[in-house]
Amino acid sequence: MESDTDAGVNGTHWWWTLASTGQLGWGIASFRKGYAGDSRLMPVKAFGVASLFVGSAASASLAFLQASGIRKVEDLLEVGANIRTRLGIPSRTPHKKTDDL
Repeated sequence: MESDTDAGVNGTHWWWTLASTGQLGWGIASFRKGYAGDSRLMPVKAFGVASLFVGSAASASLAFLQASGIRKVEDLLEVGANIRTRLGIPSRTPHKKTDDL
């Protein structure tokens, strides 16, 4: 049975995926449209388009983490430790809890 705190988290990666797709589409459309209007506002539009691409990457990253089941920093550290173990690379720190760091 799900706890009340997990109930709102399940399925939210779809919202982040939609946000990422929307921002990427808007950024590509703005980039392809080019610049039209007053030349003094061109840096503002360039910053806006770049912000759309950065926001899209951030939303996609968050969607990937949530879809993978990574909810806390400890989960991400565990994934990193598993990758290092499978590659045969020794761990950087002895097996300590994150509270001890």
